[in-house]
Formats: sequence, C-alpha cells, structure tokens
Amino acid sequence: MEYVYASLILYHAGREITEENVRKILEAAGIQVDEVRLKALVASLKEVNIGEAIKTAAIPVAAAPATAASTSAPAPATEGKKEEEKKEEKKEEAPEESIEEGLSSLFGF
Repeated sequence: MEYVYASLILYHAGREITEENVRKILEAAGIQVDEVRLKALVASLKEVNIGEAIKTAAIPVAAAPATAASTSAPAPATEGKKEEEKKEEKKEEAPEESIEEGLSSLFGF
C-alpha cells in the first residue's frame, strides 16, 4: 500500500511518478524499498491516467458509511422491542431439566 500512497503523493504534487521519486518518499518514511515491487508499480502506472482513475473510482472509503446510513430506512420501534423480548425468553428457557437430560444421556441414566 505504501507504494501506491507514495505514487498518489507524487501525483498530487504534480511530480512525475518514477522509481527514483517513489524511492525517495518511501525512504523518507523509513520504509525499506523492495526494488521488484517498485519497478512493477512504476511500470504498471505508466499506462494509467491516475486523475481519471480517481474520478471514476467507486465510492470513497470515507463516504461509504455515511452513504449506507443515509439510505437505510429507520426500523420501527416495535420490532426492536419484540426482538428484545424474544432474547429474554430464550435466556429464561435454559431450564435445568434440559441440562439434566443431556447429562443423563451421556452417562446412560
């Protein structure tokens, strides 16, 4: 990821994305540079229009939770109460009889 971030920093600064420039950013951040990854990244980005890729990208990560929250309809209050009542009933239904039956089947009583 750090290689992509370094490339985006260069793009934002209006600098050319070259191996040397990416290496400088990574080294300045204290990251040990993997030459193979560096060469592969720079070679793959030569054919990519980063500005266009950013514009046509899917929903930005920062906006995703807000979008999902605004499109969902609020649940009626009665549904929440019903679910809570069901949970309470299930908790109360942990009878000792079922535990005893389970133990007796294990030991053949």
